[in-house]
Amino acid sequence: MYEYQKNNQYFAQIAEDIKESGVRELSELGAGNITPGYRGIYFSADRETLYRITYFVRLFSRVLAPLVSFPCRSTDQLYKKTRLVNWTDFLDINSTFAVFGNVSDSAITHSHYASLLLKDGIADSFRDRFGKRPNVDTKNPDVWFNIHIRNNRASISLDLSGGSLHRRGYRLDAVSAPIQETVASAIIRYSEWDGSVPLYDPMCGSGTLLSEALLYYCRIPSGILRKHFGFEFLPDYENRIWVKVVKSVDRNIRELPVGVIAGSDLSPDAVAIARSNIKKLRYGERIKLKPLDFRKIKELEHCIIVSNPPYGIRMGDRQDLNVLYKEFGDFLKQKCKGSTAYIYFGERELIKKIGLKPSWKKPLKSGGLDGRLVKYEMY
Repeated sequence: MYEYQKNNQYFAQIAEDIKESGVRELSELGAGNITPGYRGIYFSADRETLYRITYFVRLFSRVLAPLVSFPCRSTDQLYKKTRLVNWTDFLDINSTFAVFGNVSDSAITHSHYASLLLKDGIADSFRDRFGKRPNVDTKNPDVWFNIHIRNNRASISLDLSGGSLHRRGYRLDAVSAPIQETVASAIIRYSEWDGSVPLYDPMCGSGTLLSEALLYYCRIPSGILRKHFGFEFLPDYENRIWVKVVKSVDRNIRELPVGVIAGSDLSPDAVAIARSNIKKLRYGERIKLKPLDFRKIKELEHCIIVSNPPYGIRMGDRQDLNVLYKEFGDFLKQKCKGSTAYIYFGERELIKKIGLKPSWKKPLKSGGLDGRLVKYEMY
């Protein structure tokens, strides 16, 4: 038996800053024994709950099923242990696979090399038995495997999500430096928006925040556009249960009323990209978008405002950025009475340029940036 079969325990990868929200999300989806760990959260689930979590979660990047773990102090030890696993439980000769890994505080110091050893172990195990091996596909494999080594203990897992969950499938085109989908979803969650007032993004870019707001309001699972999931390659996968989960989750999807979500952007090209992306989602055509400079918006009162304004890597001139943020702060103060704004700052030093007193600030890393989500209430 593999480890996940012995204890029904799994591991979900999530950014450190949103772990607390991740615990709540797992609990809402029926997980048990939820325990935060290094770079993620451990939880237990029966098969139906596991499929539902992997299909629906918005804040997590991957869900992993631990297969084997063992003490690991050398590359030779890792390679030998890897070859002993019966990989035909998950793959056949015609399947494709890929490996990703992470190493910390161990004798083996290179994550990429550890991943290569696991890849070689899988390939050589097949070659020993069949004289040939399955192919590696680093872009769109049938199965992803994970190798994690911490404090000289290795854990090999199968990625149940079938690739990073932040790739929802709706964003085929984007403006420069778009916000990651999981971060955008966290922003919507932090806003506590429930659809009772409109939600608006005045600098919508490629429409990620608006798309995540749509998924959130309509209760659409984040994996609805995925063609397959990694759990379908587990030896104990049950299609009957998976079909039941899809029907149950999709039955809870609700319509988006016209006018509840809208956005604009100074760039007509960005609006065209946002419109194309959002239309890939159910009810996406009900989100109103238009090319419009926020400075020309007459008023945006009594609503929830979310935005990820441009910052360093998206705009070159620092002086232009300082002016932009000051004018955005003036816009919020003068034209958005009764509204609450949740603004993501990719660069923390830009917070003071907006000239408003925040209600709170939350750390929120995205794409290597130590960003902040800031809440402003306009009375």
